[in-house]
Amino acid sequence: MAFTLPPLPYAYDALEPAIDKETMTFHHDKHHQTYVDNLNKFVDATPEAQGKSLEDIFAIMSKLPKPIRNNGGGVWNHSLFWELLAPVGAGGEPSAELAAKIDAELGGMDKFKADFDAAGAGQFGSGWAWLILQDGKLKVTSTPNQDNPLMDDAAEKGAVLLAADVWEHAYYLKYQNRRVDYLKAFWSVVNWNKVNELYEAAKG
Repeated sequence: MAFTLPPLPYAYDALEPAIDKETMTFHHDKHHQTYVDNLNKFVDATPEAQGKSLEDIFAIMSKLPKPIRNNGGGVWNHSLFWELLAPVGAGGEPSAELAAKIDAELGGMDKFKADFDAAGAGQFGSGWAWLILQDGKLKVTSTPNQDNPLMDDAAEKGAVLLAADVWEHAYYLKYQNRRVDYLKAFWSVVNWNKVNELYEAAKG
């Protein structure tokens, strides 16, 4: 069955002023759609990837052609990213349990945000910043390109709780080269309700 582009769960302008309507339109309708189209094309040409979910594909990613890595990551990463964002004031807060875990394992919310921003800002070229649950512990990490922590050869593996896209197409129309400013604005539109849901699923 072919992979498809999920609709945005909100209007294109719903994340303003943090992320502008024009960026969201290009990012979702053009960039994400291209990853979907290319993934379907390359999966059709790769028998060992056919009929598998993206999670199953990631489990054997090191054995598959690089275009499936790039486009499969692009599809999965973005599909989750849209759900991890919400209009200002609509994203809730970390659950009491997750907040306590951030305090205990990541030095508190302010330090966690600073470390997450540093992971994103410090990712050379294009990539992603992640909060993952690894062996029951929270960890901040980053990956290049469209890699993610589910891939079998990821340097840091774990269940994804939060992600920030730091490809230039995610922020350049509004922030130009100011990736740090984009990351700071990102926190105003984090969907903590989704993060809490992912945490509950991961710990279970």
